[in-house]
Amino acid sequence: MTIRSTRRTVLAAGAAGAAALLAGCSEYGNENGGGEAESPAPEETSGKSPGEAPAGEELARTTDIPVGGGKIFKDEQVVVTQPEQGEFKAFSAICTHQRCTVANVSDGTINCTCHGSKFRVSDASVADGPATRPLPEEKIAVTGNSIRLA
Repeated sequence: MTIRSTRRTVLAAGAAGAAALLAGCSEYGNENGGGEAESPAPEETSGKSPGEAPAGEELARTTDIPVGGGKIFKDEQVVVTQPEQGEFKAFSAICTHQRCTVANVSDGTINCTCHGSKFRVSDASVADGPATRPLPEEKIAVTGNSIRLA
């Protein structure tokens, strides 16, 4: 006896197999059902979260940050600026356009060389696109000549 498959049974079996494959590939607790890729979590190499200096650890000295400029701390993914004498600010060093790490600080802007975005050192607002959103602010504490992430 030969069993012949109809087009309808082949399509139904294929749909059931695809649903089983999607269910097997989605992560436990992942509500998107595998339909949208998620970025892999960064590996942790220490007890700190990525982008954070350990609490209380000095990030920089105030003399390390030029007036009207700033300094990028790639390991902590932070850029610290000094828009005016004695005024220190910190922002994420991850560009809001395509998530590249900003490359340098010059001429009053924080510059991402991946696609040319520029952000003002005073408030990280967009000075030149393609980025459309400012860099997120980070919290710092300045005590004496010491700058620490808060």
